[in-house]
Amino acid sequence: MADDLCCMLVANFLENSWTCVKTIVEKLEGFKGEKNRKPVTLFHFKNGQRVNSTFDGNHFFLRGSIEYTNPQLTVEEVQGIIATRMLAVCGNYFHNYGLHTPDANDAAQICEALKKPPEGDIVPFLLNTDDVELDRYSMNPLKESIVTSGQSAFPAAYAKTENLSVDQQFVAKYAGTLISKNEAQLIGQHLESAKGSYVDFVDAVKYAQLEKLTETFGIDLSLYALRMPLATLQAEIKDGLLHHIISEAHRDYEAVKQAYECMGRSMTKRTTLLTVPHSAKGYGSKRAARGKIHFKGNKLENISIEYRTAKLYPNAIDPDDVSTAQAKDNFTVNGEALADYSFAETPSSPQFFLYSLDSPENAVLWHGIGAFASPQLVQSYIAARNACKKGQLIKNLTEPYGVSLEVPLQFNLAPEGMWVHPVHRNIDASIGCVENPAELARMGMKLEYLSAFK
Repeated sequence: MADDLCCMLVANFLENSWTCVKTIVEKLEGFKGEKNRKPVTLFHFKNGQRVNSTFDGNHFFLRGSIEYTNPQLTVEEVQGIIATRMLAVCGNYFHNYGLHTPDANDAAQICEALKKPPEGDIVPFLLNTDDVELDRYSMNPLKESIVTSGQSAFPAAYAKTENLSVDQQFVAKYAGTLISKNEAQLIGQHLESAKGSYVDFVDAVKYAQLEKLTETFGIDLSLYALRMPLATLQAEIKDGLLHHIISEAHRDYEAVKQAYECMGRSMTKRTTLLTVPHSAKGYGSKRAARGKIHFKGNKLENISIEYRTAKLYPNAIDPDDVSTAQAKDNFTVNGEALADYSFAETPSSPQFFLYSLDSPENAVLWHGIGAFASPQLVQSYIAARNACKKGQLIKNLTEPYGVSLEVPLQFNLAPEGMWVHPVHRNIDASIGCVENPAELARMGMKLEYLSAFK
């Protein structure tokens, strides 16, 4: 069955996503590597243990993603991981053998390559954002204990597993639509052996699921991953790249104005924070934070912050069952603490369009931009790269940090080709809710090249 599913997906992918394969191969032909890029250390989990691997800057990095907002793998996440693997393997294959109309022999060799761990010039990896709330999309089976443990407004990177437990009411309500009973048991087992870190626990669960799915689909799905932004900031010294990016973005009025322009925002109210300072109580939820940027002339004077309880985002099954990030605090951060930034002194969560500059990606795969994800996210991401290329926004990125300012290739799981639960039609169903994975494979694999976002 695994061979059948893999072959089915490869045939559909080559038919419906050929433009993406052609685009990445043509890009790879002129790619000379990033000479100034520092080695990139990524990780995956094997048998519940973290394993690191380091790659040099000559590789072409293709970024996918999964979430820390739920320990169970969703249908959407699985499709994204498979798509990332297939694009990388096809890109490497046709780079080696030349672009040509694929035949049955090509498809068979690609299927064989997919069974093996990733190798070649294109390195697929997952960017796991660790600053998100634990139940951001109201679909975490640890729902009740996240609130009662006081961690609902914490960033995932700060959360601890000791007081977390599977919410049996959630499991009963959403069995077969958002979670399966087997997955609830798996999550419970991993909680018992967890060593405190919530993000380690989530990765251990998801990689355990990926090992089983590798057998199901006949595709090695154990991609390496990178945690950002908080893990990166915690590991950096004060003159590290992400510290530099935050400092530069808060340099003065003009710097903040340029960042606002990238986001398509007006400077009139200045209530969108470029990095959200964390509360001494542990809060870091961007949904729960309200703030304002204050200037004294051209100088950033301070940022005022208020944390208050806020609703998060609904799941697709019960839009009225919305989780909350519960928080109450207010404080002020001096402007100099941001213009000369130290995470150790002022922990905070920068906006994605800023911290993604620190990701090694040469190409990215989004999930359903235009239907399930916002085009504004991509627009601000592209605008930031283009501004830096013009010497605006963040200066001195190429030297000494080795950042390439070229805009990465932008690919997307086409909204009309997104995998959904065969019965309930939701993309946030856990993979364990799908009794017959062949029904997902029959939905095909359609990627699109977002050529407008160059």
